[in-house]
Amino acid sequence: MAKILVIDDEANLRKVLAAILRRDGYDVTVAVDGEQGLAEFNKNGADIVVTDLVMPKAGGMDVLRAVNAANPDVPVIIITAHGTVDSAVEAIKAGAFDYVTKPFDQAELSAVIAKAAKAHDVAQRSVRADAKARAAIIGASPQLHEVFKIIDKVADTPSTVLITGESGTGKELIASALHGASSRRDKPFIKINCAAIPHNLLESELFGYERGAFTGAVTSKPGRFELADGGTLFLDELGEIPVEMQVKLLRALQEGEFERVGGIKTTRVDVRLIAATNRDLQAEIEAGRFRKDLYYRLAVVPIVLPPLRERRGDIPMLAGHFVEKYNRKLNKKIEGITDDAMALLQGYNWPGNIRELENLIERVLLFADGPFITPKDLPEPMRQGSTPAPALSAAPLEASTGEGGLKDIVRMKAAELEKDLITKALEETGGNVTRAARLLQISRKSLQTKMKEFGLRDTTAQDGRDEGLED
Repeated sequence: MAKILVIDDEANLRKVLAAILRRDGYDVTVAVDGEQGLAEFNKNGADIVVTDLVMPKAGGMDVLRAVNAANPDVPVIIITAHGTVDSAVEAIKAGAFDYVTKPFDQAELSAVIAKAAKAHDVAQRSVRADAKARAAIIGASPQLHEVFKIIDKVADTPSTVLITGESGTGKELIASALHGASSRRDKPFIKINCAAIPHNLLESELFGYERGAFTGAVTSKPGRFELADGGTLFLDELGEIPVEMQVKLLRALQEGEFERVGGIKTTRVDVRLIAATNRDLQAEIEAGRFRKDLYYRLAVVPIVLPPLRERRGDIPMLAGHFVEKYNRKLNKKIEGITDDAMALLQGYNWPGNIRELENLIERVLLFADGPFITPKDLPEPMRQGSTPAPALSAAPLEASTGEGGLKDIVRMKAAELEKDLITKALEETGGNVTRAARLLQISRKSLQTKMKEFGLRDTTAQDGRDEGLED
């Protein structure tokens, strides 16, 4: 229910206005002149202000300027006599939301107020969305402060933004913050991970297709550019787009138009593009895998996200945030992290960046016994101060297929981690397979299969039946 402040020096008009607005379901406060009205607004605020234009002490223009200065998201509606309509128009130019002439039509007044209430609600949701997006970016390092400065300067522009940084540094959060701080915030924010789409399907995903364009195209379908019309399109892992598709993407960016796959009609859209990649696009250009003209079109505003190892001072804030998050998610009551454990976290190089830190905190909370995370809760290499393995190359896994290649390394590391998690879960539950499976959030049958694969003995084969549980 919107709170409306009515300011008018005519007692009868104040009563009529208040009665109409209360009948429409609003919470109404009245003031006898501009001076009293501003005092009320400064003390208790309002969602909408309805004010007479000509009043003693402080007139409607004084009220408008003061309210706009205090909170420009509060709509101000001017009440004016026929003879001062020109002044009311000037008030509109000065920032008033609308005006109503005396004697006013009740239906007209109700319509104007409803429109103002909706505008205020949209503005408030936009502010919350912006705050939420910004709040998700945690840290106070100088590097992050520079990123915030760029967001503030370019968020509400149509300029294309290219976000670069290692995997796990939070590129999607930055894209979300840019959209949330822009005037497009109430329009769609469409995301697509280019690495997750097969190359032969990428064109139809981006631009859509017409019925009969290919086998299985039984209906027409809009692409991501059409879905993002009026809003923002976020292309993640941009470096994975094949060269032949880059030409079509460049045209869509430069001209704002494209054709669906199998179509002949040109579609025009108004889309603000934000792209992100963990690849070195300059090196990709030299290797002939990325078009130079597309790079320059994308990198109008470049944002480089620092790796976590270069902003170690933010690790306590991030770790504390993840402890709170997974306390809620896992129904845990961990109170914090000891100084010794925090020193180990800050001394680690974090090749997986923020994503690796978050995954570690979740895993630690699953198995932590005491009220605080201590060094013994952390992985052995971290406790020993071992130098972590270097970050994996941003090149696709298919690039290493030989013996001992990247694929094999990733597979071995994943298996080691999986075995370690299962072993700890079994230790935590005293060897009870059913409860260990529940802790790991997998089925009992899947856990038994993994135990057999890793050579872990099942000493409680009957425990599922004993607890009345099924696979």
